[in-house]
Amino acid sequence: LPILFPQQSGLYEYKIFGGLADCTPKLCADVYMDLDFRKQWDQYVKELYEKTYDGEKVIYWEVKYPFPLSNRDYVYTRERREMDVDGRKIWVVLAQSVSVPQCPEKPGIIRVKSYKQSLAIESDGKSGSKVYMYYFDNPGGMIPSWLVNWAAKSGVPAFLKDIQKACLSYSKST
Repeated sequence: LPILFPQQSGLYEYKIFGGLADCTPKLCADVYMDLDFRKQWDQYVKELYEKTYDGEKVIYWEVKYPFPLSNRDYVYTRERREMDVDGRKIWVVLAQSVSVPQCPEKPGIIRVKSYKQSLAIESDGKSGSKVYMYYFDNPGGMIPSWLVNWAAKSGVPAFLKDIQKACLSYSKST
């Protein structure tokens, strides 16, 4: 569910809890990290790639927004870790926006300058995974309430279904 962040800003942070049946945590993390594969299953990806600038791996991601809104793009770093917490194996992915002079803003696309995401995945005790995600961004411009409501009620559950399908097809394609 979206939570207003901070109260007066009109911006939202999202905390998502979900389960992915028949997708192991390692498989989920592998699929989530595979940018080339994401271009195949995520219908909102317009452009997505990783480059190294000054020794740091940086991701550029352009997201398709519905007409008449402008697309958004993100420039960010991310890190993946496998952790052992009291005998539980947890995969963690952290991402955060960065400013990189070699990756300037493009005309007609709104740069999301404030983006932060934390993802934790662990076994559900069977053949699937439990997933927790914290997500915040400032998409810039005026985002209509219908789009915010759609993201909370339909977009996030649809994304979980899409990533579950992607996990099942990934295991067949690798």
